[in-house]
Amino acid sequence: MTFAGVNFQRERNHLLHSKRLPPLATNLPITLPRSSPEAQEVDSAGIRAFVEAADQKVHVTHSFMIVRHGYVVTQGWWQPEVPEKPHVLWAFSKSFTSTAVGLAIAEGKLGVDDTVLKFSPEYAPAEASANLQAMRVRDLLTMTTGHESEPKLTPDIPWEQSFLTHPVPHKPGTHFLYNSCYAVRL
Repeated sequence: MTFAGVNFQRERNHLLHSKRLPPLATNLPITLPRSSPEAQEVDSAGIRAFVEAADQKVHVTHSFMIVRHGYVVTQGWWQPEVPEKPHVLWAFSKSFTSTAVGLAIAEGKLGVDDTVLKFSPEYAPAEASANLQAMRVRDLLTMTTGHESEPKLTPDIPWEQSFLTHPVPHKPGTHFLYNSCYAVRL
């Protein structure tokens, strides 16, 4: 790993530093201002110590970003992760997603009883099941969409399509399945 001119000997990992954030799953780029760590009162040696410790002691780190005073002072990815690859943030996604949905509801942009197919019908199967047609935002938020198993997300198929084409054998609102795909769908 190379960071701030230091070569970390573990070949399986690498750290990237860029001037722009990667595109989101929706391919909309987000740009945040960049700065050096020291200009934002962050010690580069402390960042280096964090990266070394994470490299040696944490086995499933995908990436990290440090923001201070509204500036990105560093960010990095461990292989095979790269900035261009969308990936599920698991439970972390749920906090941001539910907050965003609450804000959208407060602004009148959607409601908890809106049907899921309303938002991206282009990804729905040609013959949507009655259960899929009945699925609401509320069902996504409560993880009661009616799925028996978690839809598989791959880089080859849009995640919305994978979610909407996955079988829905149970009536939405009646069958709980802990799952992170719901947050991705929202």
